[in-house]
Amino acid sequence: MFKEFKEFAMRGSVLDLAVGVIIGAAFGKVVSSLVDDVLMPPLGRLIGRVDFSSLFINLGEVHYATLGEAKAASAPTLNYGIFLNTIINFLIVAFAIFVMVRAVNKWMPKPPVPVTTRPCPQCEMPIPVAAKKCGHCTSGVL
Repeated sequence: MFKEFKEFAMRGSVLDLAVGVIIGAAFGKVVSSLVDDVLMPPLGRLIGRVDFSSLFINLGEVHYATLGEAKAASAPTLNYGIFLNTIINFLIVAFAIFVMVRAVNKWMPKPPVPVTTRPCPQCEMPIPVAAKKCGHCTSGVL
């Protein structure tokens, strides 16, 4: 069983997947920092000095001035600001992955198109490769 697991783990696709997951996690952290630390502060300032990560709706009876106070008191809150940050984070990651996949697809060689037809030696009309007789001029083909 150990030998089978070792063969499975050493296959190229499994190693590629592991590398992809590790790089993806690191890339996710970079994008999270980009959203939380670079994009959202100026955007919040443009809209009136709003810090999106602190936007919340208190679902309890007691009023809390900040999300930190509500969390410290274990009050039920609806944290829509953190959700907005997460949505923006996801959109940036999805767009970056789209751009990377598109670039990689341009670099990859195109698969050859299989030949399914050939010209008839008599009338030059396309006929299937395996045809014994032309469907257009009815002449025999080799």
